[in-house]
Amino acid sequence: MEDLDPQVVLGMAAQAPDGIVLVDREGLIRYWNRGAERIFGYPAAEVIGTNLDVIIPEKHRKRHWDGFVEAMASGSSRYGDSDLLAVPALSADGGKLSIEFSVVLLAGPDGGAGYVGAVIRDVTARRARERQAQQERQAQQ
Repeated sequence: MEDLDPQVVLGMAAQAPDGIVLVDREGLIRYWNRGAERIFGYPAAEVIGTNLDVIIPEKHRKRHWDGFVEAMASGSSRYGDSDLLAVPALSADGGKLSIEFSVVLLAGPDGGAGYVGAVIRDVTARRARERQAQQERQAQQ
């Protein structure tokens, strides 16, 4: 992979249909790709430099930020490479979303945890179908 132009990788990340978001150690959004724009409805220019509260439901914010601060301080996350997190989220129009995402801690200039990266997928429609199927099964019992 040494001969792969980094611009090719950056281009793939920018065009990916899944959301790719990078947040710095202060919790500010530093990267927001086209997939994140599609999922959440915010253009990158509107969210770069803001924090994730724009997409985190209010009742989940304290838990999120407590975990974020802990991960940045310790340099590790309790979520492993194979963990897929499922949480509620908010869209720009105030709608409720169901998302799944994986996270990775990335080193900053000092070698410690400097960024958190997330790859995000909107699973709202799938969750609705699952709930509907479960309700139908329960109605048949």
